[in-house]
Amino acid sequence: MSYIRFRKHYLHIPYLVLALLEFGVLFGTFSFLAVFLTFGAAGQGGPGNELGAAFLFAFILSCGTLAMGGYLAMVQESLSALFYRTLVAYCLVGGLGLTLVYVVLPQADPGSTNLLWAVLLASAMVILLRLVFLKLVDSEQLVRRVVIFGAGEFAASLLEEYQQHMRALGVRIIGCIPENSNHVVAADTLLTAPYDFYQFCRQNRVSEIVVAQQERRRNEGGWLPVPELMECKLRGIAVTSALDFCERELKKAKLDMVQPSWIVFSEGFKASKVRNFTKRFVDLALSLMLLLVMAPFILLTAIAVFLETGRPILYSQNRVGMLGKEFRIFKFRSMRQDAEKDGKARWASANDARVTRVGAFIRNTRLDELPQIYNVLKGEMSIVGPRPERPEFVSELKEKIPFYDTRHYVKPGLMGWAQLKYPYGASVDDARGKLEYDLYYSKNHSLVMDFLIMIQTVEVVLLGKGVR
Repeated sequence: MSYIRFRKHYLHIPYLVLALLEFGVLFGTFSFLAVFLTFGAAGQGGPGNELGAAFLFAFILSCGTLAMGGYLAMVQESLSALFYRTLVAYCLVGGLGLTLVYVVLPQADPGSTNLLWAVLLASAMVILLRLVFLKLVDSEQLVRRVVIFGAGEFAASLLEEYQQHMRALGVRIIGCIPENSNHVVAADTLLTAPYDFYQFCRQNRVSEIVVAQQERRRNEGGWLPVPELMECKLRGIAVTSALDFCERELKKAKLDMVQPSWIVFSEGFKASKVRNFTKRFVDLALSLMLLLVMAPFILLTAIAVFLETGRPILYSQNRVGMLGKEFRIFKFRSMRQDAEKDGKARWASANDARVTRVGAFIRNTRLDELPQIYNVLKGEMSIVGPRPERPEFVSELKEKIPFYDTRHYVKPGLMGWAQLKYPYGASVDDARGKLEYDLYYSKNHSLVMDFLIMIQTVEVVLLGKGVR
C-alpha cells in the first residue's frame, strides 16, 4: 500500500517520505550553518536555542513548499519549472513567513544576511533531493502496477485520467481485462482474461485490481469473477472499485461513475454537530484575524475602485448557500457599473471586456473577495467550502448535472478544494468538472483538510490561477 488515510484524506506515502526528508535537509542545513558559522541569535544561548531556531526554519519553509503545491506539481513540471517553484516557495513565501515570525520571536533570527545564505543553500540541497526522488519515483521497480477489470466507458475514462495525471503519481496501468465483447478502450490495452487471476498478478507484479465494470449482471452481458477477486484480496492484492480508485489517486469523485448507493453507503457524507461547532469557532477566529490583518488592503482597494469608476464600491448578488438557502454575497466591484444592465446573469469570460483595470488587479490577487469576510462572520459562509453559485445558474446546473445539489449540504466558503484543483468555471462542463472535486470535499472534509486548502490557496493568490 502506497498511501495512508488521515482524517479521511488520502496521503501518498512517497510524498510524505519526501516531505520528511526535505524537513530533515532544511533542519540540518540551518543547524550546520548555526553551529559552524555562528548564526547571530540562533548561534547564542546554547544548543536548545539553535535546535528550536532550526526547527522553526524547517517548518516555515516546508509550509512554503506546501503552499506553492511543490510536492504533487513537481512530477508534472520541467526542471526549470521545478527550480522556479522551489525558489518562490523558499525565497518568497518561506522568506516572508520567516521575517514575520522573527518579528514575534527575535531570539530565533539569524540576521538577514545569514538567513539569505541559509535559504539559498537549503534551496539547492532540496532541488538535488527532488531530482533524486523523481528518478526513484519513475523507476519501474517502485511503481504500482495496476490492472483494470473492464474495457468499457469506465475503463476508457480511467485510462484518460491515467495518461494525464496518474503516471506522475507512480501508477502503471498494464492493461484492461475485458468483461465482454463490447470494447471501448484501444485494442493495444486489452489483455486476455487469465485462467488464474492470482497467478497472473504474481507473474506480472500487479499490486492492485481496479474493477471498472459497468454491467454487473450476467443477463446484461457482464461477467464478474467474484471467487477469483476474493482470492486475490485475501492473499494481499488490493481490489478496488474504479470510483474509489479515482477518489484516492485524483482526490475527486468521477461523476460518470457515481451512483446514489455510493453516497448512501459510503463512509463519508456524515453530518456532525461537534465538527460543525468546531468549524464555526475556527471560522470566527480566522475571519476576525483576517479582517484585522487585511484592513489596510480593504481600505486601499475601496479607494482604488472609487477613484477609477466611482460608486458603488461594493456590489452584491444572490447566491445559493447551505441547504439551498439564498443569501447576499458582497464583493468589491471589479466590473463596469453596466456589466449586467439588462439584468441577465452571464458567465464571466476570458479577458472579459466588462472588467476594469483595477478590477483585473483585485481579481488576480483575490482582493475583491475580502468583503465576504462579513458573510463568514454572519454565518452564511465558511472560510473553506464549495464556492456559492448564483441561483440562475444553479437552476440550470441542477437540470443538466446529476448530484449537483449535493454540494449544498456543506456550507459554501471563501476558498475551496475545487478552486485549487480546477480552472475557473464558466460553463456547464466546467461546473461538472468542479463538482467532482466538491463531491470529494463534501464526502471527506475535515479541519485538517481545511487547513491544507488554506495553505495551498497561497499559490492560487500569488500566481493568479483561475481568474477571469
